Amino acid sequence: MPTRKLSLGVFMAAFALFTGVASPALAQPATAAPGLPIASVREHTAAFPAYAAPHAYGRAVYLFDATTGRELLDKNAGERMPVASLTKIMTAYVVLREANLSDQVTIKREDVSYAGDNDGTAADLDAGDSLPVGELLYALLLPSGADAAHALARAYGPGVAGFVAKMNAAAKSLGLNDTHYVNADGLPTRGGDGYSTARDQARLAAIALRDPIFTKITSTRHHSTDDGRYDWSNTNHMLGLPGAIGVKTGFTNAAGFCLAFAADRHDHRLVGVILGEDDSSRRWDTAGSLLDWAAES
Repeated sequence: MPTRKLSLGVFMAAFALFTGVASPALAQPATAAPGLPIASVREHTAAFPAYAAPHAYGRAVYLFDATTGRELLDKNAGERMPVASLTKIMTAYVVLREANLSDQVTIKREDVSYAGDNDGTAADLDAGDSLPVGELLYALLLPSGADAAHALARAYGPGVAGFVAKMNAAAKSLGLNDTHYVNADGLPTRGGDGYSTARDQARLAAIALRDPIFTKITSTRHHSTDDGRYDWSNTNHMLGLPGAIGVKTGFTNAAGFCLAFAADRHDHRLVGVILGEDDSSRRWDTAGSLLDWAAES
């Protein structure tokens, strides 16, 4: 992977006008009156599609065209709720702006035990191993490794608390006003869960996908490290669909089954999020149906 280092401040400033004139691809739709958060707009589909939307299962669902900024479907998209491992989208976003991809991070026993002690999914990293940041991003985003999240946060906070502060600063700068993080992985904590909304997570995913490194990783089904020590499979079953480019799965008891998904169809990038689904497999069907509906209407 190429070596690169970008400061968080530069990118945060670039998106400071995220909800205003900057980036028409992510502009808020005109359906909301001035001063009225789009979260309060009634559940609806935009006038753009010619056919009725398929039923959107899940507690909250949001779909928009990131190429035009047009909102396509909103079901409780402004409701704050835990988002489980969708949290790792922001973790990757911050790391890509703080680190060189070739930086070496040594895995500590605390990183490994953190995932196990908190019943988190893991990339099965071994304490004492040293891996480049580029490989740890695969460990973070494909098997959804809480061990990788902890190692990256520890290294680039520095310290987990410092890293989480950077995540929240980035969310604020990007205009994700209904998002708050308490850790780098989305696991429950004794002090309470972090939260976000389907809309905020979809917009974050669209921003993250502007980075070709992030897109390359999230659209990869399987990845092995160069030395062959690790082999990871993507938990995202959407990748077999036409144009699919990610993004991330998640689950906790409080959050339910979650999915951030995206696909390039007919020169348009469609990005959506499903939160609070009761059925793991049904989120794939819902996301696939929504993508087909949006692309064909």
